[in-house]
Amino acid sequence: MKRRHFLTLTAAAAVTAGLAPRSRAAARTTGPHLATNTYPWGTFARRDGKTFVANTDDALATVASSGITGYEPALTAASAFDGLAARLKQHGLEMRSFYVNSVLHDPAQAEKSIADVLTIARRAGETGTKIIVTNPSPLRGGGTDAKTDAQLRDQAQALDRLGAELRKLGIALAYHNHDVELRHGAREYHHMLTATDPQNVKFCLDAHWVFRGCGNSQVALFDTLEHYGARIVELHLRQSRGGVWTEVFSAEGDIDYARLAGWLERKRMKPHLVLEQAVEKDSPKTLDGVAAHRQSLANARQVFAALG
Repeated sequence: MKRRHFLTLTAAAAVTAGLAPRSRAAARTTGPHLATNTYPWGTFARRDGKTFVANTDDALATVASSGITGYEPALTAASAFDGLAARLKQHGLEMRSFYVNSVLHDPAQAEKSIADVLTIARRAGETGTKIIVTNPSPLRGGGTDAKTDAQLRDQAQALDRLGAELRKLGIALAYHNHDVELRHGAREYHHMLTATDPQNVKFCLDAHWVFRGCGNSQVALFDTLEHYGARIVELHLRQSRGGVWTEVFSAEGDIDYARLAGWLERKRMKPHLVLEQAVEKDSPKTLDGVAAHRQSLANARQVFAALG
C-alpha cells in the first residue's frame, strides 16, 4: 500500500473507528464494537410496567447481561459522571458516546445551553468518550410551531460554534435528527448539515428517523448517504416492518441495512454503531428487553461484520 493511501485511511479511521480504547470485554467479542442507547431500554421497561434508571448499577448490569459492550446514555449534568467510570468498568462497558439536549435556536438560551454542554463535555475524559450527540430542541408541533428561518440560521451558527469548542477538547459533535426535522421540505435537517462546517459538526445518522420522517422512504435514506454520508461518525440502528418498530434489529424489514452496510464498506467508513431498537405502541410483544437486545446484537454483528 502506498504511504499516502495508508495515511489517508489512517486519518479516516481515527475519526470514525478509533474513538476509544477497547476494553477487555470488547476485545473478546467478534465483529464490530456495538453500543446501545438507553432510550430503548426505557421503552421495554415501561411496556412491562417497570422502570429503567440509566447509569445505575442495576441498569448497567442489565445492559451487560445482553452481551453488549457499549453504552450511550443521555446526560443532563456533569454530576452524572460521578462514579460512572468505575461502574462502567465493573460491568465491562465502554462509553464512546453520549447524548445531550441543547436549545440553540434562541440566542438568549443558546449561550447557556452551549456552556452547559461544555461543562458536561469536560468530564468526558473520565469515560474515554469521543462523540457527543445532540438533537437541538425539536419543536414537536411541526406546523405553526415550526422554527422560523431566522431561528434556523441562529441554530446552525450556535451548533457550529459548539462543535468548534468541542473539537478543542478532542470530542466530535454529531448532529442527530428525529422525524420532525424532515417536515416542511426537511428545511431544518438540511440547513443543519449545509450551513455548518463539516469539521465542526459531524453526523449521527439515525436511519429509521430519516426513513419515517420522509414518509417511510428508503429513497430518501439512501439519498442522505450521498449528500451527507462523509460526515457520519455514528449510526443509530432500528428496524421496522410495515412502518412499525420491531422488537429485534435485523437485516429483514423496511430498511435494507445490508445495503447500508455495503455502502459504508465501499467508502471504507467505520462509524460508531449504536443499537436503538425501541418498541412502540403497535410493536410485537414476545421478548423482554434483555432477550431482544441479545438477538439484536447477534443480528447487527452479522449485518455489519465487514466493519469489524
